[in-house]
Amino acid sequence: MSKTSNNGINLVETFAEFKELKNIDRSTMISILEESFRNVLAKMFGTDENYDVIINPDKGDFEIWRNRKVVADDAVTNPNLEISLSEAQKIDKDYELDEEVVDAVDFPSFGRRAVLNLRQTLASKVMDIQKDSLYSKYSEMIGQIVSGEVYQVWKKEILLLDDDGNEMLLPKTEQIPNDFYRKGEMVRAIIAKVDNKNNNPKIMLSRTSPLFLERLFELEVPEIHDGLITIKKIARMPGERAKVAVESYDDRIDPVGACVGVKGSRIHGIVRELRNENIDVINYTNNLSLFVSRSLSPAKVSSMEIDEENKKVNVYLKPEEISQAIGKGGSNIKLATMLTGYTIDVYRNDIQVDEEDIYLDEFADEIDRWVLDAIKGIGCDTAKSVLNKSREELIEQTDLEEETIDEVLSILRSEFE
Repeated sequence: MSKTSNNGINLVETFAEFKELKNIDRSTMISILEESFRNVLAKMFGTDENYDVIINPDKGDFEIWRNRKVVADDAVTNPNLEISLSEAQKIDKDYELDEEVVDAVDFPSFGRRAVLNLRQTLASKVMDIQKDSLYSKYSEMIGQIVSGEVYQVWKKEILLLDDDGNEMLLPKTEQIPNDFYRKGEMVRAIIAKVDNKNNNPKIMLSRTSPLFLERLFELEVPEIHDGLITIKKIARMPGERAKVAVESYDDRIDPVGACVGVKGSRIHGIVRELRNENIDVINYTNNLSLFVSRSLSPAKVSSMEIDEENKKVNVYLKPEEISQAIGKGGSNIKLATMLTGYTIDVYRNDIQVDEEDIYLDEFADEIDRWVLDAIKGIGCDTAKSVLNKSREELIEQTDLEEETIDEVLSILRSEFE
């Protein structure tokens, strides 16, 4: 039996410290130790096949036994694999030629370099196992929400540490535009992907992914967590606006109401987490025309033409609804397109223009431009569309003076007399 001597170190106890820190199981610990010893022996003697390595983790020691064949005194070619008869008989006088001698090896006697080599090999293998374990753990968590403490803020990314001190990266491209963090703050995000290039796990996070919004809904809305309500589709413009289509499997549950909560209680926490992102929750339906209409809310659609082959929809709305359908910076129509998967084009739902009708722009030499613009602003682009409205409607809707409306009506009527 060979235990570490006073001038050596107790390598098993050293490894036990690794085990405690890295959460490596007992059988893995033993196999790593044995493999580490064998690597050093193979480097020193060219092979480890004739060695038996026995690890005693409970006692905190180890045994190394060497097996050599007994050969004639002048026939030893490899002292690591063979032992002369005379040397063998010094161990036991009954040894004979071709028998096998098994003797204990005192590892520290191999010298400081061998012990140092063993320590480095051991540390390297523990590090590899730790990395494999980390990669495996976080690969299974892709798409889940994690929390991390901001450790370092750089221009292009933020370094976070989880509860175990593992590093996670949140790139600038995966941060919500209004995100701003200082060292020590806690950040919530989803695990977007885990790279393992050169056995160096890199955990990448995201706060802009639609999946992050979905996971937040699961946390805030018990009915989604329990499977009574399903999120069918999500479209996001991170930090600005999002649309979420939900469906209930229980007719007694209003999916939109459940997601929003009483006075917005449930959705408020999500909005706050996403830096005041405006979230529209709508009822999902397989009826495409109805789904397109709902996706364009709060605008109210008058009619539409669907081209399923080219995945395009022409939507017709009243003039006053168009700005709501498009949204600020085109956000509403972009999200509706993302949500439905169809390209949506918006058109004014004007009164049918006949061949005898005349566009208002033709009267620019008789009617001031600002007056024409005010009339066109209520959806009247032609002379007949104006004449089809009552005098009172025109005064009320355009907010023009009575005399101005009377003058416009007089000019337009004279054109058709």
